[in-house]
Amino acid sequence: MTPTLATAFAALPQDGAGALALPVRGARFALGRPGGETVRGVVQPHEVTFTAIRAQGAGGQNVNKVSSAIHLRFDIAQSSLPDDIKQRLLALGDQRITDAGVVVIKAQTTRSQEQNRADALERLQGLVNSVATPPKARKATRPSASAKRKRVEGKVARGDVKRLRGPVSGRDD
Repeated sequence: MTPTLATAFAALPQDGAGALALPVRGARFALGRPGGETVRGVVQPHEVTFTAIRAQGAGGQNVNKVSSAIHLRFDIAQSSLPDDIKQRLLALGDQRITDAGVVVIKAQTTRSQEQNRADALERLQGLVNSVATPPKARKATRPSASAKRKRVEGKVARGDVKRLRGPVSGRDD
């Protein structure tokens, strides 16, 4: 049985404003407000698809019966994220982003489906946060005159050392 989106988000903790709140390194972030208000760079719950699958690895007899791992799918092109964030996400060389522009995250660290859902959402939001701020434009700089002079002096000194390593000329033996 595949859980619906409503049951997936119902199990997650909520803050006072009705938004889903998950811990991220001691902080809290919201995954969307019920009034449809979109915050810049925040993943909306209705844009995420969960699929419950069987977890890999050891786990005894129960591992073959329980689908506790979660596949999270998030279509970047169809999301309500701003266009600049979408472009930076698609430009990432991350293996979790398919050629079709879909983020696929597999969470199977815990034995609980709810905790795996929360972990997958946290990792998705972390991926979006990593590209939320635009990269700084490089400001072209020039070396100062003294830096140019020191560089040339160093090259000349190094050339002198190398020249002195060669055979000695002008010696009459």
